[in-house]
Amino acid sequence: MALGKNSREGRKPSSCCSTISVVVFVAFCLVGVWMLMSSVVPVQNQDLSSEETVNKVKRQVVTDDNSKQFEDTSGDLPEDSTKDEGSVSDSHSDSHSDIQDDRNNVEHDSSNTSEENQEEVVKTESQNDSEKSVEGDQQEMFIKESSEGNEERNGNSNSEAGETNESEQPESDNNSSKIESETDQNEKNMEREERDDESKQRSEASEQNDGGNIKESQEKSEASNENFPAGAQTELLQETTAQNAAWSTQAAESQNEKESIQTSAAKYLSGHSWKVCNATAGPDYIPCLDNWQAIKKLTSRGHYEHRERHCPDEPPTCLIWYYNVPSTKLAEVKGHQNWVKLTGEYLTFPGGGTQFKNGALHYIDFIQKSLPNIAWGKRTRVILDVGCGVASFGGFLFERDVLAMSFAPKDEHEAQVQFALERGIPAISAVMGTRRLPFPSAVFDVVHCARCRVPWHAEGGKLLLELDRVLRPGGFFVWSATPVYQKLPEDVGIWKAMTELTRSMCWDLVVIRKDKLNDVAAAIYRKPTSNECYYNRQKKEPPMCSDSDDPDAAWNVPLEACVHKVQENASKRGSDWPVQWPQRLEKPPYWLKSQVGVYGKAGPEDFTADYKHWKNVVSSSYLNGIGIDWSSVRNVMDMRAVYGGFAAALKDLKVWVMNVVSIDSPDTLPIIFERGLFGMYHDWCESFNTYPRTYDLLHADHLFSVLKKRCNLVAVVAEVDRILRPEGKLIVRDNAETINEMESIVKCLNWDVRLIFSKDKEGLLCVQKSFWRPTESETLTSAIA
Repeated sequence: MALGKNSREGRKPSSCCSTISVVVFVAFCLVGVWMLMSSVVPVQNQDLSSEETVNKVKRQVVTDDNSKQFEDTSGDLPEDSTKDEGSVSDSHSDSHSDIQDDRNNVEHDSSNTSEENQEEVVKTESQNDSEKSVEGDQQEMFIKESSEGNEERNGNSNSEAGETNESEQPESDNNSSKIESETDQNEKNMEREERDDESKQRSEASEQNDGGNIKESQEKSEASNENFPAGAQTELLQETTAQNAAWSTQAAESQNEKESIQTSAAKYLSGHSWKVCNATAGPDYIPCLDNWQAIKKLTSRGHYEHRERHCPDEPPTCLIWYYNVPSTKLAEVKGHQNWVKLTGEYLTFPGGGTQFKNGALHYIDFIQKSLPNIAWGKRTRVILDVGCGVASFGGFLFERDVLAMSFAPKDEHEAQVQFALERGIPAISAVMGTRRLPFPSAVFDVVHCARCRVPWHAEGGKLLLELDRVLRPGGFFVWSATPVYQKLPEDVGIWKAMTELTRSMCWDLVVIRKDKLNDVAAAIYRKPTSNECYYNRQKKEPPMCSDSDDPDAAWNVPLEACVHKVQENASKRGSDWPVQWPQRLEKPPYWLKSQVGVYGKAGPEDFTADYKHWKNVVSSSYLNGIGIDWSSVRNVMDMRAVYGGFAAALKDLKVWVMNVVSIDSPDTLPIIFERGLFGMYHDWCESFNTYPRTYDLLHADHLFSVLKKRCNLVAVVAEVDRILRPEGKLIVRDNAETINEMESIVKCLNWDVRLIFSKDKEGLLCVQKSFWRPTESETLTSAIA
């Protein structure tokens, strides 16, 4: 106030000039402070670790000249998935340069963007020491979905930051600014206009450069096999329009989307806390096979109804406690039959069994010598092993390039299927009771039964007729049970009944031969390839199935004692034998020519595109890009298999893949069998027929986004936790919303997020199951015997 009074009273010019100089100096200081503060990044939250702070603001890619860049795709096959594989390497280099450009842009923008409006663009997860020792120099990429808009770049960002900082100036500074002269204010305005013009010019130049980069990026994308197209053009449009106050900002839109995703994920876990399942079966709990509440209500167990699936009304959302194989009882009961032996602290599997005490390989060679046309690993690729025991037969068939789907009842002999899976042999817990097996018709090249005590001849041959349904025309049934070679009255009676039944089913007894070394014999039957024999039977028993009976219907369908006709139409599936292995893996089935594929193209073209796509993904991403030590992986499941392309792409690895086709998905399981792979039908709203902790890796391609519409997603994740081994991996490919929801759920399980990547509303998540278990338990009334 004194200064104002003195100026009005007319002080000397020198004093006035001196005062004005002081004011101008103070003004320039304030302007300088303002400009300095506008370019300073706000102080980071001190609660964040230094690593988290870095991850918030810049993209990091751990790579070197020898590592392959990450490759991903949406659920439906993109057009470029059918391109020549030779373009993949070009895509890698282009993708690397694009990522590097993005990283530089993000680093530049981080200095002009407040933390409150920043999206996470990168998420790196540190590996533990044990993983590093196993994986060595393998490079990993950990990328978080980037929804970050660029609307705060250059002048727009500076002006907004300047307004924020100006409003936060101390009161004394505000008082000083109020006493500036009108002349000084005009000078400031002129300076601001000059800075705005310069900022505008820089912004226009930046936009021009970005436009050139976009064009270059688009040209690279068109010339490469990139499956996630670049989204820079959309970001540029958002940047250039953000200055208009009438437009919504990307920061606001992204924040709303994050909140929406968090709300969506939270709804699945609302009021839910993880607990350990308290069930009679304990660590071996299989929900649909251990539903004692339903088993107790059964009026009969004569057809093994108590070993069939009886799923609880509400699938469990609790977790199974961890134990190794819990008992050595099987070694005590079956040790004399050379199934499994207790050697010190270890269980060993000599490779024998009830029928092949001198080794499974000798028995396998004995069968081929008895019938050379069986041609293990060439004509015969996929077999069904009934009553498998500990599955030594199927295990040693791997050496003959043969896949065996082995099954046996749960706990008929304690934990035998669990032993098989522990050995890395394909097996499921199942029984031939009152329902069809979960397989299509005419898909197995051979069906095998060694000493299986199945009453094939009973009730009109209902069970043997089920084997006839799944056996390929021209396929073989190998039966080496005691009725084939023993002369006890019971065995003689069974052999007579089987002879009559197989003759009425038009099966030819091709050979019966005894193995002197093992002192057992095998009878080998062949299924007919035409219907002529059926029509010429004098006695029409068993009867032919009605035309309305779909032989491919296999989910909870009751068994019937009837014979399905053989397909004789040359253009239909089952009329001809597949080409020999391994050619059948890559060659589209002949009967696909008249069909439209799942992705809308002609069947053969769809098949080939799917196979090329998965070969690219596996070779470019899964084998090198996501930090999986495949030497520790044996049991793999593709939870949504389609054509089996993922399994086919893993052909050269020492793994086997259970291909699961959901009951509400297109029925492509026959194609999977046709190409020499195997799998089964399943409803993922229910539990899978396997023991806990039996798979090393689960793969789910666009599965959970479909399941969450009709299933309890928390229960599905609990089932995934049940069947996956500790430290096993789960790979999820889905839309970005589902990827974020799955990330939230598995984090509540304390799983390690190894990789998360999202682009163009599609994403990939790779997580590792931990050893964490909750401390509280939940008693399942349906599972208490």
